[in-house]
Amino acid sequence: MTNADFVCHGCGAKVDAARQLPFRCPGSGQIPDDIDHLLVPADIPGFVSGFEDDPFLRYRTLLSPYRLALAWGLSDEAWFDIEGRLDQALIRVDGRGFRLTPMAPQPALAEAAGCRGVLWVKDETGNVAGSHKARHLMGVMLYLKVLAAAGRPAGEGLASRRLAIASCGNAALAAAVLARAADWPLDVFIPPDASPAVVARLTELGAAITVCERRDDEAGDPCYHAFRRAVADGAIPFGVQGPDNGLAIEGGRTLAFEMAETFRDADAQVDTLFIQVGGGALASALGQGFAIAAKAGVIARPPRLMAVQTEGCAPLARAWEKLGPGNLTDAAGHKSRFMWPWEATPHSLAHGILDDETYDWWAIAEAMRNSGGNPVVATEAAVAEAYRLAGTHTAIPASATGTAGLAGLLSRPAEGTTALIFSGADR
Repeated sequence: MTNADFVCHGCGAKVDAARQLPFRCPGSGQIPDDIDHLLVPADIPGFVSGFEDDPFLRYRTLLSPYRLALAWGLSDEAWFDIEGRLDQALIRVDGRGFRLTPMAPQPALAEAAGCRGVLWVKDETGNVAGSHKARHLMGVMLYLKVLAAAGRPAGEGLASRRLAIASCGNAALAAAVLARAADWPLDVFIPPDASPAVVARLTELGAAITVCERRDDEAGDPCYHAFRRAVADGAIPFGVQGPDNGLAIEGGRTLAFEMAETFRDADAQVDTLFIQVGGGALASALGQGFAIAAKAGVIARPPRLMAVQTEGCAPLARAWEKLGPGNLTDAAGHKSRFMWPWEATPHSLAHGILDDETYDWWAIAEAMRNSGGNPVVATEAAVAEAYRLAGTHTAIPASATGTAGLAGLLSRPAEGTTALIFSGADR
């Protein structure tokens, strides 16, 4: 294999990213097909951190687009130029580019929440587009830019294709900001109850919006179905679901790398990480990122990954119960036994994590197995209380979706040192 190779963890298919886009596995969609397809880099190098405060420069050697750029004859300076131009465009569009985001202990919140140890909170509300979502998509956009700069076959005709995403909020905003910065047309598929503030900002950014109603004859998220149809018609998948774009997970790993370095510098060993889960890209990226950091000795071990969903929509917890002590490799070949759309129409104050399916369920299950974690299903009362406590006892302006990890901690208190990520600015 070369630096340009990706492999599907479900079927073993290989993709040369110089000749074929490493987004959705080419083996997916076969009939019959019950495999959990997800493209991942065939080779992950050791952890090397730079000194830059831009995570896509600081952790560039851990990103496939950077390694591909070098393999295709581009220089380190060329990467700085490609990333730097995009970052400056983000500042013009959104008022901010990518920088290391703050994380610190929150003693007042810990006391109010009944946390018996130190409670760390990473604040992503000040990141590009107001959440962590842009991290995922920045990795994808950098790959597209590298393809164009290197003139690889996979990049032929890309400039004439639209980007597409299905989202109810934060991911759509992140996609629209990045698309505007890159001057790339974007189609966004949103539900009827999307926030008016989100819709207004999407319109301002020039995104083409399609509102998708639920249909009695169609199971699952209608926005996701519309997105898949757009991709089938030639759109570039610019979403955060790993099975539709494996590169989206890589950008999210930078969040784990930042946290791991902060813990190392503070001489802190974090025992448990509670993380809000919808489609699952964030938890998948964190599980992989912390595993990479632990393997390199940046931290002693990954924190226990506690994946938090609401009682109104908990397909991951259902899959975990079905899986039990079963073999994960076998489960990847029988997806429908474990993951299918949530039957009821999802409702929660944490509306941003109401994905009908946890698309990255397998990778999260693997991370929970390896770290000793579990899913946590939070009640609506816990979701509301987490939002109230965060607003009262911190200065972080996070939404109820962004504080849902705290709802998991309230539901299942943990011993030792705990970490949360508040992501998704209140709008």
